[in-house]
Amino acid sequence: MPHWLAERMTGLGTAITETVVRDYGASAFLSRLSDPFWFQALGAVMGMDWHSSGITTSVMGALKRGLAPRADELGIYVCGGRGRFSRNTPQELRSLAGRRGFDGEALVRASRLTARVDNNAIADGFQIYLHSFVVTSAGEWAVVQQGLNDRSGMARRYHWHSASVRDFVAAPHTGIVGENQGVIMNLVDARAKPARTALLEITRENPEKTLLAARHLRLPNHHEVLAENVDLKRLGAVLAVAYERDLHDFAELLLLEKLGPRTLQSLALVAEVVHGAPNRFSDPARFSFAHGGKDRHPFKVPLKTYDQSLRLLRKALKAAKVGDRDKLDGFRRLEGFVRATETRLDPEADFDAAVAHENEISPSLGGRCVFDDKPGQRSLF
Repeated sequence: MPHWLAERMTGLGTAITETVVRDYGASAFLSRLSDPFWFQALGAVMGMDWHSSGITTSVMGALKRGLAPRADELGIYVCGGRGRFSRNTPQELRSLAGRRGFDGEALVRASRLTARVDNNAIADGFQIYLHSFVVTSAGEWAVVQQGLNDRSGMARRYHWHSASVRDFVAAPHTGIVGENQGVIMNLVDARAKPARTALLEITRENPEKTLLAARHLRLPNHHEVLAENVDLKRLGAVLAVAYERDLHDFAELLLLEKLGPRTLQSLALVAEVVHGAPNRFSDPARFSFAHGGKDRHPFKVPLKTYDQSLRLLRKALKAAKVGDRDKLDGFRRLEGFVRATETRLDPEADFDAAVAHENEISPSLGGRCVFDDKPGQRSLF
């Protein structure tokens, strides 16, 4: 992960978190983290390649760094991390519990159980190497963790949210992202109660939680963004708002800013990550049209646009702190306006033309990718 993107991801991730917490509360932020579709969209809008396993490490690393100085203010604490940092989770949780009056041992137990379930009770060939435990000042928690299959080189991500966990060993996840591994041993499948009873001698009561209909986030093996990965109607609405003159002027009025179309396009996608309904994230590749991808998929990261988006979001948050919510509320209105445009105009984006346009204007926007860096300029989170 290059420094020039890591710093920006930290800033944008923090600003998006603050906006969600301010408008919807800390519990809603955990609910979103536990949705694999929203998480993938968040990573894409922050400049990561939309389907890369690196999204998990990069996003959680950026959130931990960015939220640490604001943790008491926002009531969001990110513990754990990748590799050796994951082993620090119990110590971090006990320290936090001492300061905030939590039941530290209960949190440590939850952390260990989530890791043991995904590493041991689900025999899918993936070993956990990243464990991020996010807890609010009210003691509510979410877990995002990732496993690696050494043989295939593929990764798998597991999502948890305490509000959804009725039983740690009965369908406890809010989502699991990964390629189908065929028939596997899954002792926390809701249907595996007889096996759990026999092996672990657990309670004979039926699990309280009903297994809901599964939603599947399928990520392809190819790295580039293709037209079939994107809902072209939804992308078309974003582009229409940004580039059609009459719509563009109205959207500028909503945000009370003089915005160029490229920045407005980015802010529309950021606004959707903050305010969009859950069913809006079924095509996370679309969100890579906000700030591109570090590996230039679908195009290089436009640094000037990224920085302007971040400045405007920070400016809106700063104004909201002193009671002026017009700019921050503008993001909510912008998201609604894009949805209305999608319904009213029934637009459909020309995918190839949109990508070609981005590549054409990339030099003027400071487009950059990891392939532009010299040896020694990259760093991992």
